[in-house]
Amino acid sequence: MSALTFVQQAVTRVSEPGRLPAVVGAGLEVPVRGGRLVPYANLDYAASAPCLEPVNAAVAAALPAYSSVHRGAGYASQLTTARYERARHTVRAFTGARPGDSLIFVRNTTDAMNLLARSLPEGTTVVVFDTEHHASLLPWPDAVRLAPPAFPGEALRAADEALAAIQGPALLVVTAASNVTGELWPIAGLAHVAHRHGARIAVDAAQLVPHRGLNLAALDLDYVAFSGHKLYAPFGAGVLVGRPDWLADADPYLRGGGAVRSVGETVDWSDDPESRHEAGTPNVLGAIALAAACDALTATGWTTLVHEEERLLARLRAGLATIPGVRELSLWGPDHPRVGIVSFTVAGRTAREVAETLSAEHGIGVRDGKFCAHPFVRHLLGGDDAGCADGTVSAVRASIGIGTTTEHVDRLVEALHPLPRA
Repeated sequence: MSALTFVQQAVTRVSEPGRLPAVVGAGLEVPVRGGRLVPYANLDYAASAPCLEPVNAAVAAALPAYSSVHRGAGYASQLTTARYERARHTVRAFTGARPGDSLIFVRNTTDAMNLLARSLPEGTTVVVFDTEHHASLLPWPDAVRLAPPAFPGEALRAADEALAAIQGPALLVVTAASNVTGELWPIAGLAHVAHRHGARIAVDAAQLVPHRGLNLAALDLDYVAFSGHKLYAPFGAGVLVGRPDWLADADPYLRGGGAVRSVGETVDWSDDPESRHEAGTPNVLGAIALAAACDALTATGWTTLVHEEERLLARLRAGLATIPGVRELSLWGPDHPRVGIVSFTVAGRTAREVAETLSAEHGIGVRDGKFCAHPFVRHLLGGDDAGCADGTVSAVRASIGIGTTTEHVDRLVEALHPLPRA
């Protein structure tokens, strides 16, 4: 039996349709003030999601035959290579990639966007909104930066005007779902605007893919990037998927073994973008984990996932709305569609004080700060924190996902009610 046949026959349905998969650590207990142990209420999924049990199982199954990929004649190497390339196929299908698109395994979304930045044709102008996570805001040193739009239509208009003024190649970079507010961006409309001007679009989908399905071809996107650690596969892998031509013409992202066809007095680099930009031994287990997460979510079905998330999100937002002094952050208003992310402030308390109290007294994990989106959070809070050390220009973020329960949401709301305020 060939290694590839073994892998194909070993693939089983990792989740029952309509039933959410379990997460590793669901029974975790954490200490709170006074020495008690309480069940952990993890409301920090937007930072890193816990590992799904099927993901953990896929990694455990791969470890006994783990070996280097692509150039080994031994059975373990062949088997590992087959698993790695099958993972590439699985993630491609999960994203709805076009037949000719490349999928390059990287470390995370930041890595993917930096790879794309290194691959732009000479003279490319990048257009990016100030609402972006730093992963897709900072890799472009001379970008045209657009102010946060007041409504989705203004995002289309601003992108249209900026791209119309550019001569030469251009790239529009935009998030699919905000990591600060959870709000969904009109990426299909923005893709249409970009292509009307002969530009391309790159989408940061890190916060979208754990919550909603993505079809790159149907949305007519040129590039998509996301991280495994947001997608219940915290094993250090991410992807850049999209059109191969810029990637094939670019200098290798890393120079080393696997990226070449031959080395002598000169170097003949591989023309295949996936080989050209994946030098060295790749994160095979990370790729296997990422593919297993994609399989698990696909098998469960987005209807079940979205329904449960929207139920919990509505409960959380309704609860926060009952607490005096709590203000939910939003760019486009309370009724705009969003994924399971809510950022808020508490009057008279710094975000750090709130987060520390929730952890120390109630066993609740949330995020505080500016969420690697400093310009956007400053805009939402109307502040300038230059020289500010006490964290006042920051917010608290609660984010939900598979493994979040009604009790977790209710515990957060109940814990915020008695917080003393100025």
